[in-house]
Amino acid sequence: MYPAGNLFVPAPHGRLEAILKKPRAGSIRGVSLVLHPHPLFGGTMHNKVVFRAAAALNDAGLVTLRINFRGVGQSTGTHDEGYGERDDVRAGLDYLADNYPGQEITLCGFSFGARVGLEVGITDERVVRLISIGTPVDKYDFSFLESCRKPILFVQGEHDEYGNVERLRELVAKIKAPTELKIIKGAGHFFDDQLDELKAAITVWVSQAHSSSRDSR
Repeated sequence: MYPAGNLFVPAPHGRLEAILKKPRAGSIRGVSLVLHPHPLFGGTMHNKVVFRAAAALNDAGLVTLRINFRGVGQSTGTHDEGYGERDDVRAGLDYLADNYPGQEITLCGFSFGARVGLEVGITDERVVRLISIGTPVDKYDFSFLESCRKPILFVQGEHDEYGNVERLRELVAKIKAPTELKIIKGAGHFFDDQLDELKAAITVWVSQAHSSSRDSR
């Protein structure tokens, strides 16, 4: 059994089990929503990639909110093939906007979580920047990202089983917004032996983004 979350986020179907964690030290530099991989294949907010991504965001000074999508853990509802899960993403954003007004929101998704989260994040005005981990370009259509105008970090394993690196490069080349593609050498979809590199890539990018944002004010 996975450990329980420490709060529930209101959702149209009831509630979403979630974990909220603040940075260990210093002032809060922003907030973030972190989304897990496919629920029907064991994906939860306790996934090791999701956990490390959240830790990276904490290290960069961001409050992190991890949610279990509908039907996962103690979240109500049932899996909805990504359609209803978009509402779950919006519920998570609502929670962050309500509880941390004025803070910049970074949206971070892994695999299925990236597909669902990015589609919501590119149009939601509350989201300032996006992180896509293990982007499964071999499984889902990501062409909607071509219209994105927000900064995006892509972190991909060199040997990702669900996201061919060259296909991802082709997608990134079509995006007009500022993008960074970080390829982790030797890594597969779940970054088994490269989780530290994954974490470092996220912390560095977010820290630099927040510094640039602050300097431009």
